[in-house]
Amino acid sequence: MTNQDETLAKVYDLSFFMPGKAEEAEEVKHPISKRFKDKEGNIIPFVFKPVATERIDEIEQLHTKPVFEKGRKVGENVDNARFMAQLAVESTIYPDFKSVEFRQAYKTEDPIEVAKRVLHVGGEYAAWIKKASDINGFDDSLEELEEAIKN
Repeated sequence: MTNQDETLAKVYDLSFFMPGKAEEAEEVKHPISKRFKDKEGNIIPFVFKPVATERIDEIEQLHTKPVFEKGRKVGENVDNARFMAQLAVESTIYPDFKSVEFRQAYKTEDPIEVAKRVLHVGGEYAAWIKKASDINGFDDSLEELEEAIKN
């Protein structure tokens, strides 16, 4: 191995990216609404966890519809509102909008509809969607990543 090969081997060390080397994604607690309080009057935070890339791909496919012109398929469109809402449902550990108890109480099988009914005050639903987007890295800017590297 030449000196240059050794230098490249150090620079491009793939061991950092091997299975089990990355830090586990952590749960994040964040208040979404001031309306939900515990017995002591404290705001109850929602609990989020990032969704795996493979599951995000599945969610995107679920919400992708073909586009037709004159009876011929010309492309596909992702229903971004439903995609982001489904991502938020999948990212939210607590409260679990997919739970049977919630779906029965709100008389719908659709966890997105449950979330809309729970978060019905203006801005709550949007704050929930935004936080799930943040948790999954969709709102990370290059500047934020560079700042993280510096620290």
